[in-house]
Amino acid sequence: MSIAGLDSGRGVNPPAVRTTLRRRGQATADTAWERYADISLWPTWAPQILGVDASTDRLAVGTTGTVKGPVGIRVSFEVLAVDESARTWAWRAWIGARSAGLTLEHGVEARGTGSSTWLTVDGLAPIVLAYSPAAYLALGGLFRP
Repeated sequence: MSIAGLDSGRGVNPPAVRTTLRRRGQATADTAWERYADISLWPTWAPQILGVDASTDRLAVGTTGTVKGPVGIRVSFEVLAVDESARTWAWRAWIGARSAGLTLEHGVEARGTGSSTWLTVDGLAPIVLAYSPAAYLALGGLFRP
């Protein structure tokens, strides 16, 4: 039996949370989407990404790989869904145990002459809270000239 984070006497489990981050900018929706879809571009807009090794060059369901972060951090990932026409995609990212990772859903929408992007992050509260500031900063990078 599990009651408010207690799991059958095995200790306290950190609560899972879901948060959504949103940014707007002057880049077109097609430009912002291409910065997601072309995996080699990730380091150009996300300062926490120093490099990416991926099984494909472009987002596709089943793409796997490793994101290289600062101070030697390596984050494994698998792309779970991609809808190019809707400009949405989802992936699972983790360090160590896959069960302690994050599920991330991204989308880009046209807004006037620019666009907006959103990111929904699901995972254990401490991981989501630690990742959200860097993710918010990176989302702004999708709109840089």
